[in-house]
Parts: sequence; C-alpha cells; structure tokens
Amino acid sequence: MIKASAIPAIIKGAYGFDGEVMIVTGAARGIGEGIANVLAAAGAKVIVADINGAMAQERASALREAGHLADYVQIDIADETSIVSAHAEVVAKHGAPWGLVNNAGILDRQMLLKGTAQEWDRVNAVNSRGVFLLMREAAVAMTDAKAGGRIVNIASAALIGSLTYGHAIYAASKAALLGLMRAAAFELADHKITVNTIMAGGVATPGAIQSKGPAPEGPARRPPPLGMCTPRDIGLAVLYLASPLSGAVTNQSIAVDGGWSVT
Repeated sequence: MIKASAIPAIIKGAYGFDGEVMIVTGAARGIGEGIANVLAAAGAKVIVADINGAMAQERASALREAGHLADYVQIDIADETSIVSAHAEVVAKHGAPWGLVNNAGILDRQMLLKGTAQEWDRVNAVNSRGVFLLMREAAVAMTDAKAGGRIVNIASAALIGSLTYGHAIYAASKAALLGLMRAAAFELADHKITVNTIMAGGVATPGAIQSKGPAPEGPARRPPPLGMCTPRDIGLAVLYLASPLSGAVTNQSIAVDGGWSVT
C-alpha cells in the first residue's frame, strides 16, 4: 500500500510539471484552494487568482512557505477589464501560462418561477461569460508561445441530475461550459491545446455552505456511495487533465461525484 505521505513525490515524478505556470481562478479557498494545492505539489507554478486579493496573497504565501512555486493576482471574473489586466500581469511576470483552470463560480439558487434577468446576468457573468473571456486571453498567450497547453473548466454534477431547488440559472450557466469546451477544443487542437471539463459533485466548501436561495433540497442531497467529494478529489482530476499525460484527451467531461451518478 502506498502511504499518503509518499503521494506528493509520486505525483510530481509521474506528471512531469517543472514550474509550468498554472492559473487557477477562485483559488483562495474551497475547491480552488484544493486544486491549487495539488498542482503546486506536482511542481507547477500556481497563480492563485481570486477576487479577494488579500486572501489570494495569503494562499500563495502559504504555498511558497510549504516549498512550492506560487504567486497571486486579484481578478474579478465578472469584469472584462479586470480579466484582461490580471492575465496581462501574469504573463508579464511569469510568461504565457501552460494551463488555466476556470474554477471561480457563483453557487446561489433562485427558483425558476421567481427567476429574474438580473440574477441570470449576475450568475452567468461569472460562470460562463467570465470563463469565455479568460479562456480567450489564455489561449492567445498559449498559441503565441507555441508550446501547447491545457484548459480545464469546473462545471457541476447538476448537469447529470444532481439538482436542488433553485438550480435553473446555475445549471444553465454551467451547461454553457460544455458547448464552450467543444468549440474551443476544436479550434485549439491545431495548437496542441486541450480543453476539458470536470463536473464536480457535492463539496462542503465555504461558498457552498454560504450560498443563498431556497433550501437545497433535491436529488443532490442523496449521499454518494463513496462519500462527499473533497477539494483534493477535484484537484487530482484536474491534475491529470492539466498534465502532459493527457495530451490525447480533449473535449471530454468527467463527473467527480463520489459515485452519485450510480445511485
């Protein structure tokens, strides 16, 4: 049996990161923090990108204190000017990214019968529009660098039925990532840039716990047979899709849901 203490060394040796720049949005806490931790342990230089600059700086400092490569950038995924500026800052300091993980998202719920255009616009500004804009910026830098790259979008197991009341806008915003993935994977294949999606199952993060809306009742409350996912579980799936080992994998979506989909 492999001891847990040996996993970081095994991961770093097998997945071959050597300081490649990986931008992870929403990485100051929750799932993003778990993704950042795994990628950093695998040898990537992780850019902790978050709307909360102070928390992002603190997370990047913690990664460096643990012996990893990390920096941070403040970014508002709902604001195109912020996206363009933050990405340009990363490229100026660290060069073109090898990978982008679009994790930042809004989890709030609103019942369909009471849905508003304002809420639709607010959620989609981050969950789909912001993803498109940052993908655009990163893909331009990657193609200019001519070194290939990896884009991984974090969607939701809501797309395979793990729903609660109030998920209409949220699920629609995450479903947009599948269409975006397919088109982007097709357009970027000539540049050796892959685009894939992880449909994350239930994870007890601060964002999920503090989300607003009706009580989260519905199929998503069914206990997964393998237990609730952790941020690290999502991070390990991202690790494969972001690594050199996944060069032949693109336009794929994978549910990391603790086996919820078989219940």
